Amino acid sequence: MRIDFTPHHLAIFLAVIRTGSFSRAAVECGLSQPALSRTIQAIEDALGQRLFDRTTRHLDLTPTGRELHPIAERLVTEFDSAFDELAEFIAGRRGRIVVAALPSVCAVLLPRAIAAFRADHPGVDVLIRDGLAGSVADAITGGRADLGLTVRPLPEAHLSYRTLLADEFGLVCRADDPLAGSTPIPWAVFGTRNFIAMHPTSSVRAMTDAAFLQAGIAVRPLYECAFLGTTGNLVAAGLGITALPRLTLPLTGAGGLAWRPLVEPSLQRALGVLTRVGRTLSPAASQFVAVLASVAASA
Repeated sequence: MRIDFTPHHLAIFLAVIRTGSFSRAAVECGLSQPALSRTIQAIEDALGQRLFDRTTRHLDLTPTGRELHPIAERLVTEFDSAFDELAEFIAGRRGRIVVAALPSVCAVLLPRAIAAFRADHPGVDVLIRDGLAGSVADAITGGRADLGLTVRPLPEAHLSYRTLLADEFGLVCRADDPLAGSTPIPWAVFGTRNFIAMHPTSSVRAMTDAAFLQAGIAVRPLYECAFLGTTGNLVAAGLGITALPRLTLPLTGAGGLAWRPLVEPSLQRALGVLTRVGRTLSPAASQFVAVLASVAASA
């Protein structure tokens, strides 16, 4: 049997049952009575059975009509529910967002953004994938994440980048170190002290190496660390000094440290949102980017 009617047809059938009248059902559905009658006739033609026994005073369901009644209620309810869910998704109130981010962004910027976002979007799940800059870009390229929060990557035709904030580099030393203070200090100081470096594959290390080159100094690290916590605690132990963006300082996990702006050159790392060109963001993801921008503006 080929069923040539839609949930709209079934809703009209249910309106006739509910009102007990073709004319009242037509008013409720915003149709003319002939148009409503044609709809019921179309259902009956598709089924090859009458749905109503009609007299001048009564409108009764036939056995086929009684059998169709609960089926129609279930289908109309499921249809309406499915489109309610779609409407919630389109409004950005349902869905899932996968965010790949640098550890410093995950720890400092992302939690505030998620908290602000979920206050208005409790039905949206936010999944976090933290990693180094290369893995963030790979996650976007490979479709494993919707958004990347990372430093500005090298130009790629398939990637789009939007800067959210500039994170200034500074010298990190013990609070009782003679270098501690609030005035800027030149990068040349690293030519006179032991340097605790981040791992060569990290975005922070790439920028510090570029700053040394620009300052015209050659610096050989005493230690190279994969984790900010290791770097911070080596500095706290008095084994040397380091250079870190301001946002990373809470991630060192070490107390008694001071951060001092670095100049000659002044250096900032851009942090922003990375997306795949040609891939449309979900409504929830687009709204999350707006929240990220607002949180970054107050960072």
